[in-house]
Amino acid sequence: MLIGKAGPATTSISTADAASVTVRGKDLCLDLMGRLSFTAYFYLLLTGREPTETQCYFLDLLLVAIAEHGLVPTNQAARMTYAADPSSLQGAVAAGILGCGTIVLGTSELCGSFLADVRNRMSEQGLDQAEAVKLIVTQIRAAGGKVPGFGHPLHKPTDPRAERIFELADARGVSGIYVGLAREATKSVEAVWGKPLPMNVSMAIAAVLLDLDFPLAMIKAIPILARTGGLLAHLAEEQEHPIGFLLAAHAEEAISYHPGTGP
Repeated sequence: MLIGKAGPATTSISTADAASVTVRGKDLCLDLMGRLSFTAYFYLLLTGREPTETQCYFLDLLLVAIAEHGLVPTNQAARMTYAADPSSLQGAVAAGILGCGTIVLGTSELCGSFLADVRNRMSEQGLDQAEAVKLIVTQIRAAGGKVPGFGHPLHKPTDPRAERIFELADARGVSGIYVGLAREATKSVEAVWGKPLPMNVSMAIAAVLLDLDFPLAMIKAIPILARTGGLLAHLAEEQEHPIGFLLAAHAEEAISYHPGTGP
């Protein structure tokens, strides 16, 4: 029984026979292996196009920027999962990636949607950059929400990763409409909230990716791919210097039990 509407029964990514593997119309062994870096190959897999030198440079930069950030929840979840089942490396990685959501790690996707929304308002309502940003930020504030990509529990008054990304984007002539909108949002957020809030790395990632013509729907792929590398590093360390159960023990000690009345 078919559930939902199906698309054409085709794939454009890859196929294989006894003597070859073809990826995006190119011979894997004779053309891609030894020529493309993994970053360039990832871009090809995702988009069907080989990246320009600039696109590849910034994709590398953004993957490095978001791959690791200490014992954050994703890494703790992976290490505790591995401690519980050392035979399941893949399960531990999956446990960490499942935490890539709207609060931790996955907010670049929301930032991309915010920037795209601003761009659409500019076109549809004839607003300039400052007007469109201020309108959306004000609406978010009135609804009791938060503008994605602003605020950070640790990095204050600025996120050094975001600063470095924009510094290099400016230096290499990549900063375009979306980087401009992100910077305008910094001003609007401060004005509407009545205090400065640091732009974090998620907004910088989204802005630069969109200025480089990266697919909006796949922005979240960058933190997922990057953090997979960081998770594997933590799990390699967990094998040699296990702290997964220690993390769990400290969590148990930190939380006190109070009898409740039930749900």
